[in-house]
Amino acid sequence: MPDSTETLDPSDWDAHRAVAHQMVDDAVDYVRDVRSRPVWQDMPQDVRARFRDGVPEKGQPLQEVYRQVVADVLPYPMGNIHPRFWMWFMGASNFTGALGDFLAAILGSNLGGGDHSAAEIDKQVVCWMKEMVGYPESASGTLVSGGSMANLIGLTVARNRMSGIDLRELGVGGMTAAMRFYGSDQLHSCHRIAVEAMGLGNRALRRVPSDAACQMNLSALRTAIAEDRASGLHPAAVIATAGTVNTGAIDDLEAIADLCTAEGLWMHVDGCIGALLAIAPEGRALVRGIERADSIALDPHKWLHAPFEVGCALVRDAEAHLATFSVTPEYLEAAPRGIASGAWLHDFGLQTSRGFRALKVWMALKEHGLEKFGRLIDQDLAHARHLSKRIAATPNLTLCAPTVINIVCFRYDPGGLSEDALKRLNIEIMVRMQESGIAAVSDTTVQGRHSLRAAINNHRTTPSDLDILVEEVARLGKALIDDGAG
Repeated sequence: MPDSTETLDPSDWDAHRAVAHQMVDDAVDYVRDVRSRPVWQDMPQDVRARFRDGVPEKGQPLQEVYRQVVADVLPYPMGNIHPRFWMWFMGASNFTGALGDFLAAILGSNLGGGDHSAAEIDKQVVCWMKEMVGYPESASGTLVSGGSMANLIGLTVARNRMSGIDLRELGVGGMTAAMRFYGSDQLHSCHRIAVEAMGLGNRALRRVPSDAACQMNLSALRTAIAEDRASGLHPAAVIATAGTVNTGAIDDLEAIADLCTAEGLWMHVDGCIGALLAIAPEGRALVRGIERADSIALDPHKWLHAPFEVGCALVRDAEAHLATFSVTPEYLEAAPRGIASGAWLHDFGLQTSRGFRALKVWMALKEHGLEKFGRLIDQDLAHARHLSKRIAATPNLTLCAPTVINIVCFRYDPGGLSEDALKRLNIEIMVRMQESGIAAVSDTTVQGRHSLRAAINNHRTTPSDLDILVEEVARLGKALIDDGAG
């Protein structure tokens, strides 16, 4: 019988090599020259139409596929690798990390478990994350898709550990009193999704008022815990935020740790924005006490600038972490030797199959070293201070919240306009900047005041980029007012 087996490997490896080399050359140019392109540009309708085509029945040469990528994909990115992208707190990627993702894909490893190099690097990166935040070597952790999943992992361990029952066997219906989790009114929305997904319902998450600095009010927190206990409810965990989405505010982690110890509560820290301040020479003082948390969520694809996606959940009590997710069916039993003799990494989260996320983090840390990443974080803090000073010194621009870390909330306010009119005006400024491709910020509402929001999480940003932002907001604001806007 002739060997006519099909494969996805190329029939001409040299032709594929030539295309691959072209991709790498183009990628180097693309990143090197990012500043020369618009931050973002709207996609023409004819390009959008090509993304509505049905699934191809027949294949085409790789060179033709890549030609469409060059024409229809690369010119229309989200823009977050551009030095003037400050919309969302998401990191600006790095070239070495991108190469790591490529090599990880070439290996094709499944990080559910097994004894192989990818699993060892995964475990090493988790250990590095523990070291960064001051966790003991005995703590546990797992790499996940991002902050939402990392928070879900930590809160699920907290739910099971604090329930007082065998919750995996009995379910939430077996609890004699409804659990309560506490977080400030500045809490990320992923926590609501988490408590709902855990079967506790939105009411299980009690929002504690924040103070003028957007930090959780500890007096209000103590009152809430006491009220719930008096009502027969079961206070279980406090979710402290190290870097709120709106303003970058950091809850008083030391005081919350003391309170949780006194009240017998689990302390979870949502550190997806600010946990890695712990590696910054200047910034680390802002998150003092984070090492006392029972669980921490953080995001290497933010201040470590790993290409999307990679988050990390850390749990101080390794036994509690393992007991929350571990299941060992007969087809996943460990072998004494060989591939199946390694640790089953799926025992620490919800995914059985998961990609090799660790390599891009590992390679970038190996290349640059932790000290450099710490300096880059402090650089972002300095840039935020620079922007805040420029705003304060510019007529008709005003800060809308204190600048704590690297998030600056401000707006164009010429005076005499209602809140609704100011919101319309500033949204129009924001959108026009995006459409022109000159800069990208987002918007939010902080304590009733609508504002523009610049989250400076970008290793390519320079002070001159921020000067351009200030000048453009002021220019557009004046032009709109002169045209009768507001």
